[in-house]
Amino acid sequence: MPLTKLRILTHRMTRAERRFSLRTLVVLSSLPLFGVVAAFGLAPDTNTFDSTPQTIVQAIVLPTMADAADTGTYQRESVVQAGDTLASTLSRLNVDALEIQRLLASEPVRKMASSIRAGKRILATTQDGQLQTLRFEQGDAPALTITRQDDGAYVADENPAVLETRVVMRSGRILSSLYGATDSAGIPDKIANQMAETFSTTLDFREDLRRGDTFSVIYTVDYRNGEPVAAGQLLAAEFVNAGKAHRAVLFRDASGATGYYTPEGESLKKGFLRSPLEFSRVTSSFTNSRKHPIYGFHRAHTGVDFGAPTGTRVKATGDATVVFAGRKGGYGNLLILRHSSGYETYYAHLSAFATGIRAGRPVNQGQVVAYVGSTGASTGPHLHYEVRIAGRPQNPMAIKLPGSPPLAVAQRARFLQQTAGWSDKLLLLRGTNLAALD
Repeated sequence: MPLTKLRILTHRMTRAERRFSLRTLVVLSSLPLFGVVAAFGLAPDTNTFDSTPQTIVQAIVLPTMADAADTGTYQRESVVQAGDTLASTLSRLNVDALEIQRLLASEPVRKMASSIRAGKRILATTQDGQLQTLRFEQGDAPALTITRQDDGAYVADENPAVLETRVVMRSGRILSSLYGATDSAGIPDKIANQMAETFSTTLDFREDLRRGDTFSVIYTVDYRNGEPVAAGQLLAAEFVNAGKAHRAVLFRDASGATGYYTPEGESLKKGFLRSPLEFSRVTSSFTNSRKHPIYGFHRAHTGVDFGAPTGTRVKATGDATVVFAGRKGGYGNLLILRHSSGYETYYAHLSAFATGIRAGRPVNQGQVVAYVGSTGASTGPHLHYEVRIAGRPQNPMAIKLPGSPPLAVAQRARFLQQTAGWSDKLLLLRGTNLAALD
């Protein structure tokens, strides 16, 4: 072989050897790394090719029905819905169908089944999965409890209700109407009516109410078995109208008679209410000359017309005796009341008179005596109201009305003792609750 070819071949072999040696070095140097990685996945000396799956069967002891039943004492409560039967209500209480059949077959439960009412609660008590008692609400009657005896029979027992009276304090702000504000504050309508009536001699809620006026009330609520059942009585109230505060506190004298006074002891009961309607609007004022809407000619309008829906309650504006209750010309159905000191009040265009209203009957201030209508010469439902002194008509909205006698000096100490706490609470309500409304 020529020398030149031998040198070339030797040179190529040397480069190939170098490449082989380099590859071999890289592979060999990588083996420890892969061995470390594999060590993390497999235990040493583990043979992954000779593993045989095995099936293991183990017996499990199932619990008996007695073990699976509810243990302990449980109470479940449901409210009767419209359309419910006693059976459907008991089913919601998880009373099983067989137990329901037994209950309905018993005499006390069978009587109860026909008298359940929507909104009433039924309370079921079970012990170790077995029904023990059922307690039914019965409205104003005592609650009825059905108890299971040892022999499986059921007996009934009436439980007297636990009654209590709680004192509640609320505040609110006028945005549109009095009742809208009291509803927003969670105040019952009965208390709102008492507040409106209490302040009716100093405030005209038709004309004086202002957006932003505030009020605070303290009143009682009656509870039965921990549940509120009825609003009670207004104890104290404050109404801030156009920045001026009007306050009222309830006082009970030694004879048991009650009335509302200012914290200073001035009676809020006037001889006359300013208006015979709680809420309305003046549609025609007192004037010496007005064009009659029906007859067309001008003549005096001797009273004030209050627009209100037919059936709105009409109240006596003062203590009085009924002089006349019947039909009279353009007045339609007319009621005339005679008060002390020569005062008389007329209520005209009525739709009806209250029960028991007839000549000779006494009535009290604020008592409902009739209802708004549109009888006689009338173009729509409204109340025509007149005040006459010695037979002469006076403007009901401008006349100075007589007040009630002041608190007797002998009762002053009793009054301050009863009402001081309510006055302090009204001030607290005004300074805290109303500030939170801003």
